[in-house]
Amino acid sequence: MPKFVIERNIPGAGKLTPEQLQGISQTSCGVLRQMGPQIQWVQSYVTADKIYCIYVAPDEAAVREHAKLGGFPADSISAVTRMIDPTTAE
Repeated sequence: MPKFVIERNIPGAGKLTPEQLQGISQTSCGVLRQMGPQIQWVQSYVTADKIYCIYVAPDEAAVREHAKLGGFPADSISAVTRMIDPTTAE
């Protein structure tokens, strides 16, 4: 199944409290349960003004639907075409 990187512009994201992040996570998980197992949230990285999320989904449309239903921005959605890591250098 394809993997996607989603860039969410959220001013002040890095200053969100643990409780606010928990609420966002709960909303996301609730939407995922509604949508079914075809879309999965892998993890997210919070920076000063953005959150970068990794999702596994059948297509970009499913990622956009999740964002819409959850009320999340999805400013950029990029399909992962390949992955590399330190072992790629060997």
